Amino acid sequence: MNENLPVHVATSLSDVGTITYANEVIAIIAGMAASEIDGVAEMGGAASIVDILGRGRKPVTKGVKVEVGSEEASVDLVLTVEYGKPIHKVCRDVQESVRKSIETMTGLHVVKVDVHVQGVSFEREAQEQAEGMQRAKMAQMPLVDPEPAARPEP
Repeated sequence: MNENLPVHVATSLSDVGTITYANEVIAIIAGMAASEIDGVAEMGGAASIVDILGRGRKPVTKGVKVEVGSEEASVDLVLTVEYGKPIHKVCRDVQESVRKSIETMTGLHVVKVDVHVQGVSFEREAQEQAEGMQRAKMAQMPLVDPEPAARPEP
């Protein structure tokens, strides 16, 4: 069930009309802004059966919950931080990026961005170690065959 769908926001533009934002729009903006920050390994909580059976595609709103009023919005984010990154800095960068993105794109005032760190990811470190080992193996392999194979004559 997606908590971000049911509410819409209408912003009055004097006599011109109104602009309406679905919660899903605000959640997408927040999710994109947060996932672009260096140090954010992944968004959302533990994988559900739907995520596991899904086609490996993670929605950008995973781990994002928004509450939107007529002129204000608040955001809750659940994320995993990469090992070795300063968690407090990553979280502050996420908060600032989310706030700026929503305010710039919608004109809504963001009253709070709460970040819940659910874990630390070691995937990047493990991937870098594996790549280092692969490079070491490649360095040990000869680049050119010292004895070219004999070609049969026609």
